[in-house]
Amino acid sequence: MTASETAQEAIFVGANKQNCGSAYNAKNSVVAFAAANTVALWKPLDKNHNGVYYTLKHHTKEVTGVEFLPESPYLVSVGEDHGVHVWKEKKDVYEHHQSLEGHTHSVQCVAVVNPAVFVTGGADHEIIIWVCNDNQKFEMGYKFQVKSNFYPLTLAVQDIDDKGNYILAVGGTTNNVYIYTFQVQYGSVNKFRKSEELTGHEDWVKCLAFVVQEKSEDYILATGSQDRYVRLWRLRLNDKIDNSDEDPTKLTLLANKQFKFEYGDGDKAAFSFEALITGHDDWISGLQWHPSCRNGDGGSGEKQLQLLTATADTALMIWEMDVDSGIWVCVSRLGEMSIKGASTATGASGGFWSCLWFIDHQNSEEWVLATGKTGAVRAYKSGPADEKYFKETLGVTGAVAAVTDLRWSLSGEYFMATSLDQTTRLYAPWTRDRHGVTTWHEFARPQIHGYDMICWDNISSTRFVSGGDEKILRVFELTKSIDETLKKLSGIEINKANSQLPAFASLPVLGLSNKADTQIYEEKKNDGDEEEEDGEDEAAEGEAAEAEVAEEQFNSPPSESYLQRHSLATEVEKLYGHGYEINCCCTSPNGELIATACRSNSEKHAVIRIFKVNDDFQQSPQVLAGHNLTISSLAFSPDGRYLLSVSRDRQFSLWQLANPATAEFKLVKLNTKAHTRIIWDCAWLREENCFVTVSRDKSLKLWRIRDESVVELANSLKLDEPITSVSSFKGKLGGENDILAVGLESGAIAIVAISVTQGSLHSVYSVSSDCTPADRIEKLSFSPKLINDKLYLGVASRDTSVRLYSFHKNMF
Repeated sequence: MTASETAQEAIFVGANKQNCGSAYNAKNSVVAFAAANTVALWKPLDKNHNGVYYTLKHHTKEVTGVEFLPESPYLVSVGEDHGVHVWKEKKDVYEHHQSLEGHTHSVQCVAVVNPAVFVTGGADHEIIIWVCNDNQKFEMGYKFQVKSNFYPLTLAVQDIDDKGNYILAVGGTTNNVYIYTFQVQYGSVNKFRKSEELTGHEDWVKCLAFVVQEKSEDYILATGSQDRYVRLWRLRLNDKIDNSDEDPTKLTLLANKQFKFEYGDGDKAAFSFEALITGHDDWISGLQWHPSCRNGDGGSGEKQLQLLTATADTALMIWEMDVDSGIWVCVSRLGEMSIKGASTATGASGGFWSCLWFIDHQNSEEWVLATGKTGAVRAYKSGPADEKYFKETLGVTGAVAAVTDLRWSLSGEYFMATSLDQTTRLYAPWTRDRHGVTTWHEFARPQIHGYDMICWDNISSTRFVSGGDEKILRVFELTKSIDETLKKLSGIEINKANSQLPAFASLPVLGLSNKADTQIYEEKKNDGDEEEEDGEDEAAEGEAAEAEVAEEQFNSPPSESYLQRHSLATEVEKLYGHGYEINCCCTSPNGELIATACRSNSEKHAVIRIFKVNDDFQQSPQVLAGHNLTISSLAFSPDGRYLLSVSRDRQFSLWQLANPATAEFKLVKLNTKAHTRIIWDCAWLREENCFVTVSRDKSLKLWRIRDESVVELANSLKLDEPITSVSSFKGKLGGENDILAVGLESGAIAIVAISVTQGSLHSVYSVSSDCTPADRIEKLSFSPKLINDKLYLGVASRDTSVRLYSFHKNMF
């Protein structure tokens, strides 16, 4: 198979909630960020906006930190699996180079300074200094604890001379910053000593950053804390130390107090308090000095010191010292204004976890990136004309919890996915005819919910139903705003019937139901008294105007701030009846019936409920019973005659629609020995009398309906590991074979060809492990149409990623 026959079209994955979870490599303009148990790679300067293009797989649990070793081909990642992994650059990606053992619990932080030394700290209280030996391998140089009840949360290391002397700053679960010095010579750590404790903060220290001040040749250490303050400390060496504090006739004040210590071969150093930066309303989570002042970023060091801070109050602020007064003032503020009642659901980002600051030297632009609660990496850039003005530009988005369901639209032109991060997201292609480039992006977030989302399916081209960790299902209608965005950027028209769609939807504070603009207007009008009506009406009109303006502002896929505020769908109905959390749902091909099932450990609740799609979404009085445990998947046959269900009780049941008018079904078959383990998924083939089931027993089975009462096993295929999902391509390929995609527990994906006439099953192709998810496949879904002679396969995984693959039809 050639590269032209298969491709990974897109990866959508959210960034972890970690303070040291992102890093930038100035040499090849690559951003690496922690994404579930992988490290995601993204090129923000790529003009094609391809988003995340690769994920590094080796960690078994969440990645907590990543750092590039400056001026080297190495990347370091740490995680909750106790692992410290070193990756080596290979073309545009990185391959695993070395695993380092030393920590016995989750590794929480990592700091780098040059190609030869980096430091890690973990929940085992241990801090380890790693050094590179002559064989280009890293080994443990020194291990120590600050104290037994101290957990390191952040580290910063700085080389201070050409003798191999280093200063290490440690922040964590106390108010102090601990200073250590050590020397690295010939690949070993010598003269390690605890030097000082910097006091002043009033809460845990969350982030640290060193910078060299070129003019004075001093070092500045920035420390950020949960007390909402940033403190700056000046480090002077040897003869530059101010000894005025040793005069017994002078008072020791905050301005002249010094923390003195020795390092190396008797050299002297001293920290002194430099400045206190105030202005944030919540924890300080990230610090970055201006890239021109940092080592390894290609800067000249001539620019005045500037400091970027990221905080949990949803703000990014750039600080600079006023030359006249010496006070650090904010010269630029990015992010969002924190408002009363703000939450992820109402449009606030929920705070930032880490930040990056770098320069695009080719275009003379500065970039600021920030990762937040929603998993998005927000991007801001300033033009060369006005260096202090930043505007939000296209970043990357993705879920931050397991993705549970994925389905294509009825037309097969875009798809949506649900996640345990309580969102339903819409992904579509961005087509630029002028350049002949098509890339996939998140275009809308129709549902931001208060419950973890489990499943969804189409009702019509503009309506869908979804279920989550609650006992009800909700029916939504896409808005005019989403329709116009898809039409403008993708050429996709979802409202072909020209029905009256709401302009936009909003989610009230502390609410779970998305409401249309007209509903909000009427409710505000009815709830307010006469004196408040005018103000509330103006607020509603202002919100509508804001949405309209925001929609018109972009000629590219929407940014994260727009997705959260203006891309919701309108909720039109709730469906009741189940006793426990919804586990799966599906709709009939004509969109007239909805079949649903909930979690259950008894026969009483392991039933299928049918809802008729009419004006009041009436529930059918018939309850389809037969299973003993949770039904794991439901599927209507392509012609809508049959409904298939598979369950954790190792059985499948087949129902025939006896009366479409009353939604009455009759049982065709209840197979009590279908598989020997849990049946995870099922799919119908193009021939309406054939379907497949897949199970934890590692088998895929082909079943054929002989007549209305006989279902027989036609063939089976055994794979090497449990099969968790299956999807069939129902379009026309020109051959007699049906094409299946099967997802495995490890994240592997295989393509299987089925000859229905001969009953044969054979594996055609396995997707390379380099580009498959790092955890269990939760859902596979083929687009029902060929796009440019390619089959498109959407993949939802427990590793929080959504991936899109294309396969050229000639390979089948």
